[in-house]
Amino acid sequence: MTLREKIAGLIAREGPIDVARYMTLCLHDPEAGYYATRPELGETGDFITSPLVSQMFGELLGLWAAEVWLAMGRPDPVRLVEIGPGHGVMMSDILRAARAAPGFREACDVWLVETSAPLRARQAATLAPLAAPRWADGLEEVPGGAPLIILSNEYLDCLAIGQAILTAAGWRERRVGLAADGHSLAFVAGEPVAPPAGGAGASEGAVAEWSDDLAAAGAAIGARIATDGGAALFIDYGRDAVERGDTLQALRRHAKVDPLDTPGEADLTAHVDFPAFLAAAARAGVAVGPIRTQAGFLKDLGIATRAARLAAARPDRAEVIARQLDRLVGADQMGQVFKVAVIHTPGLTPPGFEATA
Repeated sequence: MTLREKIAGLIAREGPIDVARYMTLCLHDPEAGYYATRPELGETGDFITSPLVSQMFGELLGLWAAEVWLAMGRPDPVRLVEIGPGHGVMMSDILRAARAAPGFREACDVWLVETSAPLRARQAATLAPLAAPRWADGLEEVPGGAPLIILSNEYLDCLAIGQAILTAAGWRERRVGLAADGHSLAFVAGEPVAPPAGGAGASEGAVAEWSDDLAAAGAAIGARIATDGGAALFIDYGRDAVERGDTLQALRRHAKVDPLDTPGEADLTAHVDFPAFLAAAARAGVAVGPIRTQAGFLKDLGIATRAARLAAARPDRAEVIARQLDRLVGADQMGQVFKVAVIHTPGLTPPGFEATA
């Protein structure tokens, strides 16, 4: 039985399901969910992430982490945690760059928050020459009692969202039901809901989104930083202000496909509501930085200088490095749509956020 058939059967028995439940089934169903069975990253996979574009990305985050550690007074141990570590490439680059700060690498207790068995295997193989990390299904499984440096790239966009659609009868929850043929999946309007944030002035057919999972993640991370201290850096594509619009998308072989067509066979994501995420964290009593673009953040960390040095060391790869740099910071590439947010102990000034600290 395919996952589409399984979901269709569930809807036939229980009625249309909300978008959040649909996303969770597509991504994490233990028998056929995308991350449980077939996550494919990189040029030959379904999508590519910044760490796979260039080593520069992870190296700069490694230096960022080292500077945070120094600013915290060189704690030993410090929990170095990556949430959603993909193939382990970013952590590999982080650990190599960490050697620039004497004592930092030795102080790091490395943890990877990952639920996907196939990805855990890839991470273990990637990191074998550098570290013996430990894995956790969630941040709550990472031991307390020591400050944390948390890094995460393209994790928040996979958290389940809810959607509402404006109909002639008012705002209704958007759900996934069965099409007229009784087998295909289709979006349907469900029960009435209160006007969502950003819904004022919308026209019929407008879609608004929220994420209870995103708010819960922000609250949990804020509470953990408030308790143990440290800083958490999140990089993802999303928005820095309240907006409405349908951002649910499915990616397969680097192309957008219908999110309802092949459940479990494509990656499902949505734009991250960074203001809501940070607001949930701030309620725990931590500090949050301004939401920055990936371009501005990486440029302030010195990515242009790093690219120039790599090109000087390998003139034969200068054109490739230039393309990688543009992919990471170009306004029409990842530079603007990807945002950077930080959660940290009050009084700590993470690199890249000094101007408004």
